[in-house]
Amino acid sequence: MAQAEGIRLHQTGGPEVLHFEEWEVPAPSGDEILIRHDAVGVNFIDTYQRSGLYPIPLPGGLGLEAAGTIEAIGAGVTRFRPGDRAAYCTGPVGAYATCHVVKEARAIALPDEIKADHAAAGMLKGLTAQYLIRQIYPVGPNDTVLFHAAAGGVGQIAVQWLAALGATVIATAGGAEKCALAKRLGATHIIDYNKEDVPTRVREITNDAGVPVVFDSVGKATWLGSLDSLKPRGLMVSFGNASGPVEGVNLGILSQKGSLFVTRPTLFHYTATTEALEAAASDFFATLIAGDVRISDPTVYPLSEAAQAHHDLEARRTTGSLILRP
Repeated sequence: MAQAEGIRLHQTGGPEVLHFEEWEVPAPSGDEILIRHDAVGVNFIDTYQRSGLYPIPLPGGLGLEAAGTIEAIGAGVTRFRPGDRAAYCTGPVGAYATCHVVKEARAIALPDEIKADHAAAGMLKGLTAQYLIRQIYPVGPNDTVLFHAAAGGVGQIAVQWLAALGATVIATAGGAEKCALAKRLGATHIIDYNKEDVPTRVREITNDAGVPVVFDSVGKATWLGSLDSLKPRGLMVSFGNASGPVEGVNLGILSQKGSLFVTRPTLFHYTATTEALEAAASDFFATLIAGDVRISDPTVYPLSEAAQAHHDLEARRTTGSLILRP
């Protein structure tokens, strides 16, 4: 048994339901590994699970992403040994803790060049960017794409990566500071959605053609504007609900707006096997090591202050990534 402390939930709700507690962690068995965390990632999906939008078992832990050092392994583990550096970003839920037991198949060995803070701050977001722009719609240098919330965690990585691929990036953000950040990251065109109508500006930028793909993590508030920004037979990739979930969709609207395609993907389905997870991670790590994508030092909160991190994240008072320090 290992002693752990961290965040537990006994009911869903606001950040106030996050309680700091202690418990015993069983030794890893079979194909499991025990990772002692150096840094824990905070992501929007954590707030969806905390609120009950995405149900998780209760009582239980929270968090899907962390990086650290392997402390113990099960008898069937072949890919790791104690002392190895590793990270994970697809669970199991419970990363908001000093240590956690995960399946070896869901962990990735960390290259020496990548810090634990940057892995915890960027792996889930980086693999999300990877499956969006390299798998769902493989973006090339001749593509013009619309990426919402470009100053957010996924957006910062995706904009840099898209720029490195040679794409024309139309990025949206809220406010002058976040728009300036998106520009520094490599966006070709910036739309301040607090001041400008997004589809109108997209039509101006593209000479009324629209874009072939929109990457949208905002959800309800941007749904119609995203559809109106697409060219006929364009692809709407809705991968988040920052403003609330898209509900009550009439499929006929897709034909009315140009025989459009829509997908609502999740990272897990694009990294369902160890081979797929390793391929996506290798692609992402290569961009970091090459310097095509840089992860800014994250905002750090003590593990015991996870509730404050959630308050700040949901109030949009943050830019870039957040991590918890055990």
